[in-house]
Amino acid sequence: MSKPAAKLIDVARLAGVCNATVSRALAREPTVSAEMLKRVEAAARELGYVPHGAASALRARRSRTVGAVLPTLDNMLYAKATHALQKALDDSGYMLLLACHDFDLKNEIKVVRSLIERGIDGLVLIGAEHDDELHQMLDANKTPYLLTWALDGTGLHPCVGFDNRTAAMRVANYLLDIGHRDFAMISGVIAGNDRARKRVAGVRDALHARGLELPSHHLIETPFTLAAGREAMQTLLTSTSRPSAVICGNDVMAVGAVSECLARSIDVPGEISVTGFDDMEAASILSPALTTVRVPMRELGYAAAQQILAHIGGKPAARVTELAVDLIVRGTTAPPRAGRR
Repeated sequence: MSKPAAKLIDVARLAGVCNATVSRALAREPTVSAEMLKRVEAAARELGYVPHGAASALRARRSRTVGAVLPTLDNMLYAKATHALQKALDDSGYMLLLACHDFDLKNEIKVVRSLIERGIDGLVLIGAEHDDELHQMLDANKTPYLLTWALDGTGLHPCVGFDNRTAAMRVANYLLDIGHRDFAMISGVIAGNDRARKRVAGVRDALHARGLELPSHHLIETPFTLAAGREAMQTLLTSTSRPSAVICGNDVMAVGAVSECLARSIDVPGEISVTGFDDMEAASILSPALTTVRVPMRELGYAAAQQILAHIGGKPAARVTELAVDLIVRGTTAPPRAGRR
C-alpha cells in the first residue's frame, strides 16, 4: 500500500514552524531568514513534499516563471546566454520556460500569448524588432518584459544588449585599415531580424565613409548554418569579381565559408580574409583560428536575469544595459596580396 502524500502541515510539524511560515519559505519570500528557509527545505525534502504550483501561484499572484522566446532553438549561439539566464533565475527561485518563433514575428505573437496564458511573471525577448501587436498585448496584460541581444533605439523598451551596427563597423574598419578594398558579406536573412540588418548597415556605413560600396551581388542573405555559409562562399568564389575579404554575420556561417575555401585549396588568409561574429568556442580552435567579434554571452544572460527580476519585483532597474564587445583578431585575416589593395 502506497504511503499518503505529505502535506504542508506535515512539513510545518517536522520543521517546528507554523503553516504560514512554510508557505512563505517555499515561496522564497524575502522576509524568511536563510536559516529558516534551510530548515523548511530540509523538512520538505525528507518528507518528499512538493508544493502545488498552481495553488501557490494563485495565492501569491505569481507563478515564479519567466518566459524566453528565441528566434530558433537550432542555434548553439544562444546556448551560453540562455544557460546563464536560467542559472541566475534558478538561484532566485524562478523557472525558465523556453519557446521559439522561427524568425517569424507573427508567430512570435502566438507564442507569447501562450506563455502569458500559462501565467508567466515576465518575458525575455531577442532583438529590438517586434510586431506592434506584441507590445500592445504585453502592455494590456501588464507583463514585464526585456529585449536582449540588441539595443532599443526608441528608448521605449527596457533592453540588455550591444550595438550590432557599431560592432560590424569595427570589423569592416579593421579590414579597411589593413588594406582591403574588395568586400563581400554573408549575412543572416534580414527580414524580421534587426541584428542581421544592423550588422549589414554597419559594414555599409564603414565602407561608405572610405568612399567604397558593398556591391549588391556581394551581399548574400542566408540561414545561420554551416552548409549555408559554405554555399554562399562557393557563390562568391565563382563570381567574376572575387572579394579579398568576406565578413560573415555569425561564426557558424564563417566556419562554413572557411571550410569551402579549404576544400578548394584557397589559402585563408593568403588569398581571402574571413571574419565571423559572436566568438563561439569553435572560433578559436578552427585552423586557421577565426577573427571575430566576442559577445559576452554569459554576462548578457546574467544581466538579463537581474533586470527582468527587478522589473517583476517593481524594483529600480536600468532602462538600458549596454555591454561591450571586442574584436578578436586571429588567423583568418591578413592584409590583401599585392595588387588587391
